[in-house]
Amino acid sequence: MQENRTKELGTRPIGSLLVKYAVPAVIAMTATSLYNIIDRVFIGRIPDVGTLSLSGLAVTFPIINLGAAFGAMVGVGAATMISIKLGQKDQKSAERVLGNLVTLNIIIGTLVGLLGLAFIDPLLIFFGASDNTISYARDYMTIILWGNVINHSYLGLNSALRSTGHPYGAMSATVVGVTVNAILDPIFIFYLGLGIKGAAYATVLAQALTLIYVIFVMSNPKDIIHLHRGIYGLRKQIVKNILSIGMSPFCMQLCACLVVILINKGLTKHGGDIAIAAYGIVNSITFLFIMAVMGICQGMQPIAGYNFGAQQPDRVNEVLRKAILFATVTMCFSFIICEFFPQYPIMMFTDDTQLADMTARGMKIIVLMSPVVGFQIVTANFFQSIGMAKKSIFISVSRQLVFLCPFLLIFPNYWGTDGVWISITTADGISTLLAAVLLWQFYYNKDKIRKPRIRMKSTLLRTFFHNRLTP
Repeated sequence: MQENRTKELGTRPIGSLLVKYAVPAVIAMTATSLYNIIDRVFIGRIPDVGTLSLSGLAVTFPIINLGAAFGAMVGVGAATMISIKLGQKDQKSAERVLGNLVTLNIIIGTLVGLLGLAFIDPLLIFFGASDNTISYARDYMTIILWGNVINHSYLGLNSALRSTGHPYGAMSATVVGVTVNAILDPIFIFYLGLGIKGAAYATVLAQALTLIYVIFVMSNPKDIIHLHRGIYGLRKQIVKNILSIGMSPFCMQLCACLVVILINKGLTKHGGDIAIAAYGIVNSITFLFIMAVMGICQGMQPIAGYNFGAQQPDRVNEVLRKAILFATVTMCFSFIICEFFPQYPIMMFTDDTQLADMTARGMKIIVLMSPVVGFQIVTANFFQSIGMAKKSIFISVSRQLVFLCPFLLIFPNYWGTDGVWISITTADGISTLLAAVLLWQFYYNKDKIRKPRIRMKSTLLRTFFHNRLTP
Protein backbone atom coordinates (compact mmCIF):
# COMPACT_ATOMS: atom_id res chain seq x y z
CA MET A 1 0.00 0.00 0.00
CA GLN A 2 0.98 3.65 -0.35
CA GLU A 3 1.87 4.00 3.34
CA ASN A 4 4.48 1.26 3.02
CA ARG A 5 5.85 2.83 -0.16
CA THR A 6 6.39 6.17 1.57
CA LYS A 7 7.84 4.58 4.73
CA GLU A 8 10.53 2.87 2.68
CA LEU A 9 11.89 6.33 1.84
CA GLY A 10 13.15 6.50 5.41
CA THR A 11 14.23 2.88 5.91
CA ARG A 12 15.35 1.18 2.70
CA PRO A 13 19.08 1.32 1.76
CA ILE A 14 19.76 4.53 -0.14
CA GLY A 15 21.52 2.88 -3.10
CA SER A 16 18.67 0.55 -4.02
CA LEU A 17 16.10 3.23 -3.17
CA LEU A 18 17.70 5.78 -5.47
CA VAL A 19 17.87 3.21 -8.26
CA LYS A 20 14.20 2.39 -7.72
CA TYR A 21 13.14 6.03 -7.97
CA ALA A 22 15.77 7.35 -10.36
CA VAL A 23 15.61 4.67 -13.06
CA PRO A 24 11.92 5.20 -13.87
CA ALA A 25 12.40 8.96 -13.51
CA VAL A 26 15.35 8.89 -15.93
CA ILE A 27 13.32 6.84 -18.39
CA ALA A 28 10.38 9.23 -17.97
CA MET A 29 12.47 12.39 -18.37
CA THR A 30 14.35 10.96 -21.33
CA ALA A 31 11.05 9.98 -22.87
CA THR A 32 9.76 13.52 -22.24
CA SER A 33 12.67 14.96 -24.21
CA LEU A 34 11.82 12.54 -27.00
CA TYR A 35 8.53 14.41 -27.58
CA ASN A 36 10.36 17.28 -29.28
CA ILE A 37 13.14 15.12 -30.68
CA ILE A 38 10.64 12.90 -32.48
CA ASP A 39 8.90 16.00 -33.83
CA ARG A 40 12.20 17.39 -35.14
CA VAL A 41 13.29 14.09 -36.69
CA PHE A 42 10.11 13.91 -38.78
CA ILE A 43 9.89 17.65 -39.44
CA GLY A 44 13.46 17.67 -40.74
CA ARG A 45 12.38 15.11 -43.34
CA ILE A 46 9.53 17.20 -44.79
CA PRO A 47 10.35 17.56 -48.51
CA ASP A 48 11.77 20.92 -49.64
CA VAL A 49 11.13 22.78 -46.34
CA GLY A 50 12.81 20.55 -43.75
CA THR A 51 15.59 23.00 -42.80
CA LEU A 52 13.25 26.01 -42.63
CA SER A 53 10.76 23.99 -40.57
CA LEU A 54 13.54 23.07 -38.13
CA SER A 55 14.47 26.74 -37.87
CA GLY A 56 10.84 27.68 -37.22
CA LEU A 57 10.56 24.99 -34.58
CA ALA A 58 13.75 26.20 -32.86
CA VAL A 59 12.22 29.68 -32.55
CA THR A 60 9.36 28.21 -30.49
CA PHE A 61 11.79 26.98 -27.78
CA PRO A 62 11.56 30.08 -25.57
CA ILE A 63 7.75 30.18 -25.69
CA ILE A 64 7.60 26.49 -24.79
CA ASN A 65 10.13 27.15 -22.02
CA LEU A 66 8.05 30.04 -20.76
CA GLY A 67 4.99 27.81 -20.47
CA ALA A 68 7.10 25.09 -18.88
CA ALA A 69 8.39 27.64 -16.34
CA PHE A 70 4.91 28.10 -14.88
CA GLY A 71 4.25 24.37 -14.99
CA ALA A 72 7.55 23.60 -13.22
CA MET A 73 6.88 26.21 -10.56
CA VAL A 74 3.65 24.50 -9.56
CA GLY A 75 4.60 20.88 -10.21
CA VAL A 76 8.05 20.84 -8.58
CA GLY A 77 6.98 23.04 -5.69
CA ALA A 78 4.00 20.82 -4.89
CA ALA A 79 5.97 17.58 -5.30
CA THR A 80 8.63 18.82 -2.87
CA MET A 81 5.99 19.84 -0.33
CA ILE A 82 4.26 16.48 -0.62
CA SER A 83 7.53 14.64 0.05
CA ILE A 84 8.33 16.76 3.11
CA LYS A 85 4.80 16.42 4.53
CA LEU A 86 4.88 12.66 4.08
CA GLY A 87 8.23 12.58 5.87
CA GLN A 88 6.57 14.45 8.73
CA LYS A 89 3.69 11.90 8.73
CA ASP A 90 1.24 14.64 7.79
CA GLN A 91 -0.78 12.84 5.12
CA LYS A 92 -3.74 15.19 5.37
CA SER A 93 -1.64 18.24 4.48
CA ALA A 94 0.06 16.31 1.68
CA GLU A 95 -3.34 15.56 0.17
CA ARG A 96 -4.37 19.22 0.35
CA VAL A 97 -1.17 20.11 -1.51
CA LEU A 98 -2.15 17.62 -4.22
CA GLY A 99 -5.56 19.23 -4.60
CA ASN A 100 -4.09 22.72 -4.82
CA LEU A 101 -1.64 21.43 -7.45
CA VAL A 102 -4.54 20.39 -9.67
CA THR A 103 -6.37 23.71 -9.30
CA LEU A 104 -3.29 25.84 -9.87
CA ASN A 105 -2.33 23.87 -12.97
CA ILE A 106 -5.76 24.40 -14.52
CA ILE A 107 -5.79 28.14 -13.76
CA ILE A 108 -2.22 28.94 -14.74
CA GLY A 109 -2.15 26.53 -17.72
CA THR A 110 -5.26 28.13 -19.20
CA LEU A 111 -4.08 31.71 -18.66
CA VAL A 112 -0.61 31.08 -20.12
CA GLY A 113 -2.12 29.38 -23.17
CA LEU A 114 -4.58 32.19 -23.88
CA LEU A 115 -2.00 34.94 -23.40
CA GLY A 116 0.39 33.14 -25.71
CA LEU A 117 -2.27 32.89 -28.41
CA ALA A 118 -3.17 36.56 -28.06
CA PHE A 119 0.42 37.70 -28.68
CA ILE A 120 1.82 34.82 -30.73
CA ASP A 121 3.21 36.77 -33.71
CA PRO A 122 4.96 39.49 -31.64
CA LEU A 123 6.38 36.77 -29.39
CA LEU A 124 7.75 34.75 -32.29
CA ILE A 125 9.33 37.82 -33.90
CA PHE A 126 10.79 38.85 -30.55
CA PHE A 127 12.28 35.39 -30.08
CA GLY A 128 14.02 35.41 -33.46
CA ALA A 129 11.55 34.33 -36.17
CA SER A 130 12.38 35.61 -39.65
CA ASP A 131 10.10 36.19 -42.63
CA ASN A 132 11.11 32.74 -43.88
CA THR A 133 10.38 30.85 -40.65
CA ILE A 134 7.53 32.63 -38.84
CA SER A 135 4.76 30.77 -40.68
CA TYR A 136 6.17 27.39 -39.63
CA ALA A 137 6.68 28.56 -36.05
CA ARG A 138 3.12 29.96 -35.88
CA ASP A 139 1.54 26.78 -37.28
CA TYR A 140 3.27 24.64 -34.64
CA MET A 141 2.95 26.96 -31.64
CA THR A 142 -0.73 27.82 -32.07
CA ILE A 143 -1.76 24.19 -31.61
CA ILE A 144 0.67 23.66 -28.71
CA LEU A 145 -0.73 26.71 -26.89
CA TRP A 146 -4.33 25.50 -27.27
CA GLY A 147 -3.24 22.34 -25.47
CA ASN A 148 -1.15 24.14 -22.84
CA VAL A 149 -3.49 23.38 -19.92
CA ILE A 150 -3.24 19.67 -20.77
CA ASN A 151 0.55 19.81 -20.71
CA HIS A 152 0.62 21.72 -17.39
CA SER A 153 -1.79 19.33 -15.71
CA TYR A 154 0.05 16.25 -16.94
CA LEU A 155 3.50 17.47 -15.85
CA GLY A 156 2.24 18.60 -12.44
CA LEU A 157 0.38 15.40 -11.62
CA ASN A 158 3.24 13.27 -12.90
CA SER A 159 5.60 14.99 -10.44
CA ALA A 160 3.13 14.34 -7.63
CA LEU A 161 2.73 10.73 -8.73
CA ARG A 162 6.45 10.16 -8.22
CA SER A 163 6.45 11.88 -4.82
CA THR A 164 3.60 9.71 -3.53
CA GLY A 165 5.44 6.45 -4.15
CA HIS A 166 4.54 5.66 -7.79
CA PRO A 167 7.86 6.08 -9.68
CA TYR A 168 7.01 3.36 -12.18
CA GLY A 169 3.52 4.77 -12.71
CA ALA A 170 5.07 8.14 -13.59
CA MET A 171 7.51 6.43 -15.94
CA SER A 172 4.80 4.37 -17.63
CA ALA A 173 2.68 7.45 -18.23
CA THR A 174 5.49 9.26 -20.02
CA VAL A 175 6.56 6.24 -22.07
CA VAL A 176 2.98 5.72 -23.22
CA GLY A 177 2.78 9.37 -24.28
CA VAL A 178 6.03 9.26 -26.24
CA THR A 179 5.03 6.02 -27.94
CA VAL A 180 1.69 7.47 -29.03
CA ASN A 181 3.44 10.61 -30.27
CA ALA A 182 5.93 8.57 -32.30
CA ILE A 183 3.06 6.64 -33.92
CA LEU A 184 0.95 9.71 -34.67
CA ASP A 185 3.76 11.94 -36.01
CA PRO A 186 4.33 10.23 -39.38
CA ILE A 187 0.58 9.71 -39.82
CA PHE A 188 -0.30 13.38 -39.27
CA ILE A 189 2.81 14.90 -40.92
CA PHE A 190 3.08 12.76 -44.05
CA TYR A 191 0.00 10.58 -44.53
CA LEU A 192 -2.53 13.31 -43.72
CA GLY A 193 -0.26 15.98 -45.24
CA LEU A 194 -0.46 18.33 -42.24
CA GLY A 195 3.27 19.07 -42.16
CA ILE A 196 4.51 20.86 -39.06
CA LYS A 197 0.91 21.20 -37.78
CA GLY A 198 0.68 17.42 -37.70
CA ALA A 199 3.61 17.24 -35.28
CA ALA A 200 1.83 19.65 -32.93
CA TYR A 201 -1.47 17.72 -33.10
CA ALA A 202 0.38 14.47 -32.35
CA THR A 203 2.10 16.02 -29.31
CA VAL A 204 -1.10 17.43 -27.79
CA LEU A 205 -3.11 14.23 -28.33
CA ALA A 206 -0.33 12.13 -26.80
CA GLN A 207 -0.20 14.39 -23.74
CA ALA A 208 -3.99 14.24 -23.36
CA LEU A 209 -3.94 10.43 -23.29
CA THR A 210 -1.11 10.50 -20.75
CA LEU A 211 -3.03 12.93 -18.53
CA ILE A 212 -6.04 10.62 -18.51
CA TYR A 213 -3.82 7.74 -17.43
CA VAL A 214 -2.21 9.76 -14.60
CA ILE A 215 -5.61 10.91 -13.30
CA PHE A 216 -6.77 7.30 -13.29
CA VAL A 217 -3.74 6.14 -11.27
CA MET A 218 -4.00 9.00 -8.78
CA SER A 219 -7.72 8.44 -8.18
CA ASN A 220 -7.21 5.05 -6.51
CA PRO A 221 -9.09 5.27 -3.15
CA LYS A 222 -6.82 2.58 -1.68
CA ASP A 223 -3.95 5.09 -1.63
CA ILE A 224 -3.84 7.42 1.37
CA ILE A 225 -2.88 10.26 -0.99
CA HIS A 226 -5.29 10.35 -3.92
CA LEU A 227 -7.60 12.63 -5.88
CA HIS A 228 -11.07 13.07 -4.40
CA ARG A 229 -13.60 15.77 -3.56
CA GLY A 230 -12.85 18.38 -0.95
CA ILE A 231 -9.13 18.93 -1.60
CA TYR A 232 -9.18 21.33 -4.56
CA GLY A 233 -9.99 24.60 -2.77
CA LEU A 234 -6.98 26.91 -2.85
CA ARG A 235 -5.40 27.63 0.53
CA LYS A 236 -3.27 30.74 0.84
CA GLN A 237 -0.41 29.18 2.82
CA ILE A 238 -0.22 26.08 0.62
CA VAL A 239 -0.19 28.17 -2.57
CA LYS A 240 2.47 30.45 -1.08
CA ASN A 241 4.69 27.49 -0.16
CA ILE A 242 4.24 25.79 -3.54
CA LEU A 243 5.18 28.94 -5.43
CA SER A 244 8.08 29.71 -3.07
CA ILE A 245 9.70 26.29 -3.47
CA GLY A 246 8.86 26.16 -7.16
CA MET A 247 10.40 29.58 -7.79
CA SER A 248 13.80 28.01 -8.53
CA PRO A 249 12.74 25.97 -11.60
CA PHE A 250 10.51 28.89 -12.63
CA CYS A 251 13.42 31.32 -12.59
CA MET A 252 15.63 28.81 -14.37
CA GLN A 253 13.10 28.36 -17.18
CA LEU A 254 12.37 32.09 -17.33
CA CYS A 255 16.06 32.86 -17.66
CA ALA A 256 16.26 30.16 -20.33
CA CYS A 257 13.80 32.23 -22.39
CA LEU A 258 16.06 35.27 -22.21
CA VAL A 259 19.07 33.12 -23.03
CA VAL A 260 17.40 31.66 -26.12
CA ILE A 261 16.52 35.18 -27.30
CA LEU A 262 20.19 36.15 -27.15
CA ILE A 263 21.29 32.85 -28.71
CA ASN A 264 18.82 33.22 -31.58
CA LYS A 265 19.80 36.83 -32.19
CA GLY A 266 23.50 35.99 -32.15
CA LEU A 267 23.05 33.02 -34.48
CA THR A 268 20.76 34.96 -36.83
CA LYS A 269 23.28 37.82 -37.09
CA HIS A 270 26.31 35.63 -37.71
CA GLY A 271 24.89 32.48 -39.31
CA GLY A 272 21.29 33.06 -40.47
CA ASP A 273 18.39 30.58 -40.39
CA ILE A 274 20.68 27.59 -40.89
CA ALA A 275 22.51 28.44 -37.65
CA ILE A 276 19.17 28.55 -35.83
CA ALA A 277 18.39 25.09 -37.22
CA ALA A 278 21.80 23.86 -36.06
CA TYR A 279 21.11 25.11 -32.54
CA GLY A 280 17.76 23.31 -32.59
CA ILE A 281 19.49 20.01 -33.36
CA VAL A 282 22.29 20.59 -30.82
CA ASN A 283 19.73 21.47 -28.17
CA SER A 284 17.71 18.34 -28.91
CA ILE A 285 20.69 16.00 -28.57
CA THR A 286 22.31 17.57 -25.49
CA PHE A 287 18.93 18.08 -23.83
CA LEU A 288 18.39 14.32 -23.95
CA PHE A 289 21.28 13.82 -21.52
CA ILE A 290 20.32 16.81 -19.38
CA MET A 291 16.85 15.34 -18.99
CA ALA A 292 18.41 12.04 -17.89
CA VAL A 293 20.23 13.95 -15.14
CA MET A 294 16.98 15.70 -14.24
CA GLY A 295 15.47 12.23 -13.90
CA ILE A 296 18.19 11.37 -11.38
CA CYS A 297 17.32 14.58 -9.54
CA GLN A 298 13.65 13.65 -9.54
CA GLY A 299 14.56 10.27 -8.11
CA MET A 300 16.61 12.03 -5.43
CA GLN A 301 13.90 14.59 -4.60
CA PRO A 302 11.37 12.46 -2.68
CA ILE A 303 14.17 10.63 -0.83
CA ALA A 304 15.98 13.82 0.20
CA GLY A 305 12.75 15.66 1.02
CA TYR A 306 11.29 12.81 3.07
CA ASN A 307 14.45 12.20 5.10
CA PHE A 308 15.06 15.90 5.61
CA GLY A 309 11.52 16.17 6.99
CA ALA A 310 12.09 13.05 9.12
CA GLN A 311 15.44 14.49 10.40
CA GLN A 312 17.63 11.66 9.10
CA PRO A 313 20.66 13.66 7.89
CA ASP A 314 22.86 10.66 7.17
CA ARG A 315 20.38 9.46 4.56
CA VAL A 316 20.07 12.96 3.08
CA ASN A 317 23.84 13.10 2.80
CA GLU A 318 24.12 9.69 1.17
CA VAL A 319 21.45 10.26 -1.47
CA LEU A 320 23.17 13.51 -2.47
CA ARG A 321 26.53 11.80 -2.98
CA LYS A 322 25.06 8.95 -5.00
CA ALA A 323 22.98 11.31 -7.15
CA ILE A 324 26.10 13.34 -7.98
CA LEU A 325 27.95 10.16 -8.94
CA PHE A 326 25.16 8.92 -11.24
CA ALA A 327 24.76 12.36 -12.85
CA THR A 328 28.50 12.68 -13.50
CA VAL A 329 28.66 9.28 -15.19
CA THR A 330 25.69 10.24 -17.39
CA MET A 331 27.24 13.53 -18.49
CA CYS A 332 30.62 11.89 -19.17
CA PHE A 333 28.81 9.55 -21.53
CA SER A 334 27.23 12.62 -23.17
CA PHE A 335 30.70 14.13 -23.62
CA ILE A 336 32.07 11.00 -25.31
CA ILE A 337 29.14 10.65 -27.74
CA CYS A 338 28.87 14.32 -28.72
CA GLU A 339 32.59 15.11 -28.82
CA PHE A 340 33.89 12.08 -30.70
CA PHE A 341 30.88 10.70 -32.60
CA PRO A 342 28.59 13.70 -33.33
CA GLN A 343 27.75 12.58 -36.85
CA TYR A 344 25.65 9.65 -35.67
CA PRO A 345 22.98 11.54 -33.68
CA ILE A 346 23.00 14.42 -36.19
CA MET A 347 22.21 12.17 -39.15
CA MET A 348 18.80 11.40 -37.60
CA PHE A 349 17.74 15.02 -38.15
CA THR A 350 19.11 16.09 -41.51
CA ASP A 351 20.87 15.10 -44.74
CA ASP A 352 21.98 18.69 -45.38
CA THR A 353 25.81 18.62 -45.30
CA GLN A 354 26.21 22.31 -44.45
CA LEU A 355 23.72 22.06 -41.60
CA ALA A 356 25.30 18.85 -40.30
CA ASP A 357 28.82 20.38 -40.28
CA MET A 358 27.67 23.50 -38.44
CA THR A 359 25.76 21.38 -35.92
CA ALA A 360 28.74 19.11 -35.22
CA ARG A 361 31.06 22.07 -34.62
CA GLY A 362 28.64 23.71 -32.21
CA MET A 363 27.97 20.50 -30.32
CA LYS A 364 31.68 19.74 -29.83
CA ILE A 365 32.17 23.13 -28.17
CA ILE A 366 29.03 23.04 -26.03
CA VAL A 367 29.77 19.66 -24.42
CA LEU A 368 33.29 20.56 -23.26
CA MET A 369 32.01 21.10 -19.70
CA SER A 370 29.57 18.19 -19.72
CA PRO A 371 31.57 16.02 -17.26
CA VAL A 372 31.03 18.59 -14.45
CA VAL A 373 27.58 19.90 -15.38
CA GLY A 374 25.85 16.96 -13.68
CA PHE A 375 27.25 18.09 -10.33
CA GLN A 376 25.84 21.59 -10.81
CA ILE A 377 22.37 20.36 -11.74
CA VAL A 378 22.17 17.90 -8.82
CA THR A 379 23.36 20.50 -6.32
CA ALA A 380 20.73 23.04 -7.39
CA ASN A 381 18.01 20.40 -7.20
CA PHE A 382 19.26 19.14 -3.84
CA PHE A 383 18.76 22.55 -2.22
CA GLN A 384 15.31 22.70 -3.76
CA SER A 385 14.47 19.20 -2.49
CA ILE A 386 15.12 20.15 1.14
CA GLY A 387 13.20 23.42 0.88
CA MET A 388 16.20 25.79 0.57
CA ALA A 389 14.76 27.57 -2.42
CA LYS A 390 16.99 30.66 -2.25
CA LYS A 391 20.21 28.68 -2.78
CA SER A 392 18.63 26.73 -5.62
CA ILE A 393 17.36 29.90 -7.27
CA PHE A 394 20.74 31.59 -6.91
CA ILE A 395 22.57 28.73 -8.65
CA SER A 396 19.99 28.53 -11.44
CA VAL A 397 19.67 32.25 -12.10
CA SER A 398 23.40 33.00 -11.81
CA ARG A 399 24.24 30.57 -14.58
CA GLN A 400 21.78 32.22 -16.95
CA LEU A 401 21.80 35.93 -16.05
CA VAL A 402 25.12 36.65 -14.37
CA PHE A 403 27.33 34.51 -16.61
CA LEU A 404 25.67 33.37 -19.83
CA CYS A 405 23.81 36.52 -20.89
CA PRO A 406 26.87 38.82 -20.74
CA PHE A 407 28.95 36.22 -22.57
CA LEU A 408 26.31 36.01 -25.32
CA LEU A 409 26.44 39.78 -25.72
CA ILE A 410 30.25 39.88 -25.93
CA PHE A 411 31.71 36.65 -27.36
CA PRO A 412 29.83 36.53 -30.72
CA ASN A 413 31.29 39.96 -31.57
CA TYR A 414 34.73 38.36 -31.57
CA TRP A 415 34.13 34.76 -32.65
CA GLY A 416 30.82 34.92 -34.55
CA THR A 417 28.73 31.75 -34.35
CA ASP A 418 31.48 30.02 -32.37
CA GLY A 419 31.12 32.77 -29.77
CA VAL A 420 27.59 31.58 -29.04
CA TRP A 421 28.75 28.03 -28.40
CA ILE A 422 31.74 29.22 -26.32
CA SER A 423 29.43 31.35 -24.18
CA ILE A 424 27.35 28.33 -23.21
CA THR A 425 30.24 26.08 -22.19
CA THR A 426 32.03 28.89 -20.29
CA ALA A 427 28.89 29.67 -18.27
CA ASP A 428 28.50 25.98 -17.45
CA GLY A 429 32.02 25.81 -16.03
CA ILE A 430 31.71 28.92 -13.85
CA SER A 431 28.25 28.00 -12.51
CA THR A 432 29.57 24.58 -11.51
CA LEU A 433 32.26 26.27 -9.41
CA LEU A 434 29.56 28.42 -7.79
CA ALA A 435 27.48 25.34 -6.95
CA ALA A 436 30.54 23.71 -5.38
CA VAL A 437 31.13 26.76 -3.16
CA LEU A 438 27.50 26.83 -1.97
CA LEU A 439 27.53 23.11 -1.23
CA TRP A 440 30.79 23.52 0.69
CA GLN A 441 29.20 26.31 2.76
CA PHE A 442 26.20 24.10 3.49
CA TYR A 443 28.40 21.48 5.12
CA TYR A 444 31.19 23.54 6.63
CA ASN A 445 30.01 27.04 7.50
CA LYS A 446 28.16 26.31 10.74
CA ASP A 447 28.46 29.85 12.10
CA LYS A 448 25.86 31.20 9.68
CA ILE A 449 23.23 28.54 10.45
CA ARG A 450 20.29 29.74 12.51
CA LYS A 451 19.48 28.01 15.77
CA PRO A 452 16.48 25.91 14.63
CA ARG A 453 18.71 24.27 12.03
CA ILE A 454 21.99 23.91 13.93
CA ARG A 455 21.37 20.35 15.07
CA MET A 456 20.24 19.23 11.65
CA LYS A 457 23.21 20.65 9.76
CA SER A 458 25.75 19.80 12.46
CA THR A 459 24.67 16.20 12.22
CA LEU A 460 24.94 16.43 8.45
CA LEU A 461 28.47 17.74 8.91
CA ARG A 462 29.50 14.95 11.26
CA THR A 463 27.95 12.38 8.94
CA PHE A 464 29.82 13.89 6.00
CA PHE A 465 33.18 13.61 7.77
CA HIS A 466 32.39 10.12 9.00
CA ASN A 467 31.55 8.94 5.48
CA ARG A 468 34.63 10.64 4.03
CA LEU A 469 37.02 9.10 6.57
CA THR A 470 35.47 5.65 6.95
CA PRO A 471 36.75 3.08 4.39
